[in-house]
Amino acid sequence: MLQKYKEIKETDIEETFEEIENLIKEGKLFSKDIYEGKNLDLKKRDSVVKALCLHIAHTCNLNCEYCFAGQGKYHGEDALMSFEVGKQALDFLVKNSGTRKNLEVDFFGGEPLVNFEVVKQLVKYARSIEQENNKHFRFTLTTNGVLLNDDVIDFLNEEMDNVVLSLDGRKEINDAKRKNINGDGSYDIIVPKFKKFVQKRGNKEYYMRGTFTRNNLDFTNDIFHMADLGFTELSMEPVVSSEETDYSLREEDLDKIYEQYEILAKEIIKRKKEGNPFTFYHYMIDLSGGPCIYKRITGCGSGTEYLAVTPNGDFYPCHQFVGDKKFLMGNVKDGITNKELRDEFKMCNVYSRKECKDCWAKLYCSGGCSANSYHTTGSINNIYDFGCKLFRKRIECAIMVKIAEAMEEMQ
Repeated sequence: MLQKYKEIKETDIEETFEEIENLIKEGKLFSKDIYEGKNLDLKKRDSVVKALCLHIAHTCNLNCEYCFAGQGKYHGEDALMSFEVGKQALDFLVKNSGTRKNLEVDFFGGEPLVNFEVVKQLVKYARSIEQENNKHFRFTLTTNGVLLNDDVIDFLNEEMDNVVLSLDGRKEINDAKRKNINGDGSYDIIVPKFKKFVQKRGNKEYYMRGTFTRNNLDFTNDIFHMADLGFTELSMEPVVSSEETDYSLREEDLDKIYEQYEILAKEIIKRKKEGNPFTFYHYMIDLSGGPCIYKRITGCGSGTEYLAVTPNGDFYPCHQFVGDKKFLMGNVKDGITNKELRDEFKMCNVYSRKECKDCWAKLYCSGGCSANSYHTTGSINNIYDFGCKLFRKRIECAIMVKIAEAMEEMQ
C-alpha cells in the first residue's frame, strides 16, 4: 500500500485497519445475512400487479443495429396497439393491483410515438378512472426522438412522469448504430429536438439512455459529450448481444470498462465541485436507506408484479421476453393463464441463485436480470456473469462518489 500510494503513511494504514475492525464488531461491515435462513415462501405471495409495459407499437422509424427487438417487431410483423386493447390492459392492471394506489405504465416499442394518438387516448382514459378506483397512474415513455415536435413535447411534459431519450453520445458513435431505414444516422435529427424537449421539461424527470458496445469502449467520452450538450440525467448501458457480433462485449474488455467506470466516477466528483454536476443512473444508490428488503430480495418483479403487453394484448414477463412463445403468460381478455410460469418467476430472487450467495452486491442487484440470464445461460434462475462483474464495478464506483460527497460535506 505504501508503494502504491505515496501520499499515505504507515500510521494511516494502521488506523484504517482499526476502523475496519470496529465496523465489523458493530455489525456494519461483513454483517450477517439475517434473511437467508428465514422461510420466505415467495411462491405463496400475493400476485399483485403494479406495473405494465405497453408495447404501443411494434414498429420503428429507426433500424438500430444492436436492437434486441429487431426494428421493434420482436421477430414478428409490424403492429400497433389499438385503444381497446390498451384499455383492457389498464382495466386488468386496476383490477389486479389490490390495495396498491400508485401504478406504473410504460409506453414502449418499437417507437411509441408512431402510435401517439393511442398514447394520448390511453392516458386520458387512465386519468378518468383514477379517482373512482383510488389509483394514481405514473407514466413513462421511451423515444428515439425522431417524431418529437411542439405538440408531442407539450403533451409529454404535461402527462409523463418520466421520459427516456435514446442517444448513444458522440455523432460518429451514435450514427454508427442508430440509423434510419435508409442507413442515415439519426444524431442531427434528434439532438436539437432533445435539447428543446429538456429545455421545456423544467424539473420533471427524464434521462438520456445510451448503449455502449465494443466499438466505443471509451464510452465515458460519449457520456461527457451528452453532459456537455446540457443533458444532466444520463445512463449508458452495456450492450447484451450474441458473441458472434463484432460489437459484443467480451471478457478481455473488462479491464478497459472498469477503467472507464472509474474515470466516470472521478469526473462526476470533479464536475460537482465545479458547480456543473450531472447524474449517472447506475451511480444513484442510497447507502443509508434504499429499497425495502422485499424489493432487494425479489428484484424487478418481472412475470409477477411487472408485465409486458403486446399490441394484440398478450402478456409476457417483460419486454425482453416478448415474441418467445415459451414465455406467453396470458392476455388482456383472459388474464394470467400460465400460472406455472408466473410461479417460476416468483422464485427468481437472490437466494434462488447459488452464485449470489457470497456476492457483496447481491442486495443492490437482487440477483440480476432474468432475461439476460435466460438469453446467456438458458435459465431465468442462473446469472449473467459478465453483467454481474460490471454491476459490482459500478456499485464500487458509486460508493466512491458517495464517499467523496460525504467528505466534501464534512470539509
